[in-house]
Amino acid sequence: MSRKILTVDDSKTMRDMITFTLRKAGFDVAEAEDGKAAINVLGGSKFDLIITDLNMPNMDGISLIKNVRAGSSHRTVPILILTTESDGTKKADGKAAGATGWLVKPFNPDQLVELVHRVCP
Repeated sequence: MSRKILTVDDSKTMRDMITFTLRKAGFDVAEAEDGKAAINVLGGSKFDLIITDLNMPNMDGISLIKNVRAGSSHRTVPILILTTESDGTKKADGKAAGATGWLVKPFNPDQLVELVHRVCP
């Protein structure tokens, strides 16, 4: 059975690239355009990994992570942040919220798949 991944990004182009890369590697992928939409998607399914952008409208990535870690059935699911941000303070905020890892856009498809395999064996 393939691992199920939720990718959360307000950029349709970025979601398409992530989804293409992960599906090609054999993963089942669902998408959400922001944190609020992600919460709705998470309510209806089990996921093995969440990949989220940091800066999004309605609910940003840090708020999404805090929400997931606060008590949902997905509280132990690994969460990767995939963002253009490389600031150390932002990384510290992500880690404090409960992020498992951090990737900077633009991403290398092979590195993304390798990291996903590492956190979601």
